[in-house]
Amino acid sequence: MGLDLTEILKIAPAAVIGLTVHEFAHAYTAYRLGDNTAKDDGRLTLNPLKHIDWLGFFLIVVAGFGWAKPVSFNPDNLKNKHRDEILISIAGPISNFVVAVIFFVIARLLYSIELLNETSFGLEVINLIMIWGVINFSLFIFNLIPLPPLDGSHIYLTFIKDINPKLMMNMYKYGTLVLLAIIIGESQFKINILHISQLVGGITSFFIQLLGFR
Repeated sequence: MGLDLTEILKIAPAAVIGLTVHEFAHAYTAYRLGDNTAKDDGRLTLNPLKHIDWLGFFLIVVAGFGWAKPVSFNPDNLKNKHRDEILISIAGPISNFVVAVIFFVIARLLYSIELLNETSFGLEVINLIMIWGVINFSLFIFNLIPLPPLDGSHIYLTFIKDINPKLMMNMYKYGTLVLLAIIIGESQFKINILHISQLVGGITSFFIQLLGFR
């Protein structure tokens, strides 16, 4: 896949943190909106073993895209079904954005320490933390893509489900196949379909300038 063990060890912690926080955010939001399904399933936790899907984790490490175990919720327990389903769906990506910003702020605080920014080891640590931030920005952008089963699709699927349930099921079925094809195409054949790297690069550059990195 083009990654050596050192690169995998650099990426893996950010993937674990990002995927875990992402799914916890779904579970916590559903719980706060009145549904206990995720809590009863043991998903209202920051224990990574409750959230990690190993195929999705493997793909995020080697290809930059991946997923965790989906969090279940019961729409019938929600007070405002369509609105709350959307809130539950976008909670995951938003949590990755917040985690990414936290990583960049930590990196900037470390960068302000002279003992660290003047040594190769210190700069490597700072750079690693920034890479973790970039990975979480990638999760943020990737999961907002409006293609089932990604979170971005729930913004409209919550309405289609009531109008045409069969259509929604077909969109899930074929959307997953299309998504896998895109992941394989981008990682193996270097076909830039989603332009995620450009979007992530733009967000990263913005925060580098905002936080005053030289």
